[in-house]
Amino acid sequence: MGLLFFRRFFAVALHPAPCTLHPAPCPLYPVLVPLIRSIGVTLEMIKWEHSIFALPFALTGAMLAAHGMPPLGKLAWIIVCMVSARSAAMAFNRWADADLDAANPRTRMRAIPSKHLTPAFAAWFTAVMSIVFVIGAWRLNRLSLLLSPLVLGVLFLYSYTKRFTRWSHLFLGLALGIAPTGAWIAVRGSLDPRILVLTAAVLFWVAGFDVLYACQDQVHDTSFGLLSVPATLGLVPAFWIARVMHGIMLALLVWLVLLFHLGTLAIIGVAAVAALLLWEHLLVSPRDLTRLNAAFFTMNGVIAVIFFAFIAADLLIGHHA
Repeated sequence: MGLLFFRRFFAVALHPAPCTLHPAPCPLYPVLVPLIRSIGVTLEMIKWEHSIFALPFALTGAMLAAHGMPPLGKLAWIIVCMVSARSAAMAFNRWADADLDAANPRTRMRAIPSKHLTPAFAAWFTAVMSIVFVIGAWRLNRLSLLLSPLVLGVLFLYSYTKRFTRWSHLFLGLALGIAPTGAWIAVRGSLDPRILVLTAAVLFWVAGFDVLYACQDQVHDTSFGLLSVPATLGLVPAFWIARVMHGIMLALLVWLVLLFHLGTLAIIGVAAVAALLLWEHLLVSPRDLTRLNAAFFTMNGVIAVIFFAFIAADLLIGHHA
């Protein structure tokens, strides 16, 4: 009976046919359908599924701080902070870049240029998510609360960096890289310089794949005076810079293992990340960008999850074996 009810409910909500239980059209339809569509467009605007990039590294920072499983209450508020901060950053980016997105054939169908959402909605959404983030930081500890405006400032600054520096990729890397340090502070209430190694690793990882991703906009960015490594240096140098950045990331992960005296499982995790990064770079080349989305979205999500899984296993199992 319960399953039948939900099937009937969504059938009524999503289709304009009159409700079978009443002779008049179902009153839920004009309310629910726009609401469902707005939620879907909003989730698409903030690319919520890409939270998989930074969230595993934040959880890694939390587990390193707790040397195992953090308290569930802390973990819940860390996730709230991660999701809200990232949502605020993405909405702000879409608001700040609305005109640029409209001029770019690759991005002109995004929510604001296509008029599925208004700039005012994106601004309000940014404000609400920022408030949620600050509340989450307050619930964690005093230092997290004090640093929350600085975090939001870094996240929002990224949206403008392509206007004045070719190294905007590093700012994006920093925006995601502060996640593990923030999670450490959330658990400990203080900063340990060792966790900055993981922040630096995430910074160079994100910057490297963002350099690759920017290759597809090289012509557009050059025409509109936007700065990026591919637009200012060319595709071939951009690929080499991305490789160097990912090499630095791997070196930092090895250093992280040594600093925290992690075991075999963590070493296997770093080796797995190295193999996946190599495969990512084999998927694309300056002459063939057709598989760029597979390299950028799928592979990087897998890298983040695999790394977290091995570090978590090492902390929970390896040190007690």
